Amino acid sequence: MTTVLICDDHRIVREGLRQFVAGVPGVDKVETAASGEEVLARYPHEHPDLVLMDVRMPGLGGLETTRRLVAQYPKAKVIMLTAADDRDQVAAAVTSGARGYLLKDVSHEELCAAVAHALDGLDLVEPSLRRAMVSREPVRTGPPQAQLTERELQVLTGMSRGKSNSAIGRELYLSEDTVKTHARRLFRKLGVNDRAQAVALGFRRGLVT
Repeated sequence: MTTVLICDDHRIVREGLRQFVAGVPGVDKVETAASGEEVLARYPHEHPDLVLMDVRMPGLGGLETTRRLVAQYPKAKVIMLTAADDRDQVAAAVTSGARGYLLKDVSHEELCAAVAHALDGLDLVEPSLRRAMVSREPVRTGPPQAQLTERELQVLTGMSRGKSNSAIGRELYLSEDTVKTHARRLFRKLGVNDRAQAVALGFRRGLVT
């Protein structure tokens, strides 16, 4: 039985997320918790397959809860729920052991896709982004040709929000192949090899927020 545990101190948020996640194919049971302390108390007995954890909560916050949970249960899968303006929290969440993060204003479709991917064992923060965010490498000034076009910035922004190429294409009214073309161009301009490195560099240079 596949179980997802949602932790948020606001009941209306918990219940709204519960309804969405309950509709994800393969999810058999959705439980909720109102605090980080409750998650730590229940996890040893329930062992949910995935925990959706709010970053900011009174008492034991989501980041510290995640740090303690993953330290004790390294295989625990935790996805952080964060507000759009919490850019620094992304790095903190990764450092704490989270498998990734989701903005609270994601669409129903994006939430369901993220939950499905996480249950399949995929990180929403890829390894190269994890290393880059944790190491906080110094910002290097790129050459003039590194300036991105407006469309390339839009694609990079979509990547930073965890969207797939097809989802970015739907948002921008572009084909998936066109999105891939823009992605290859921005990778080349930024001197990176994949979307994870591109997003990490985008955060550090302030190209995405």
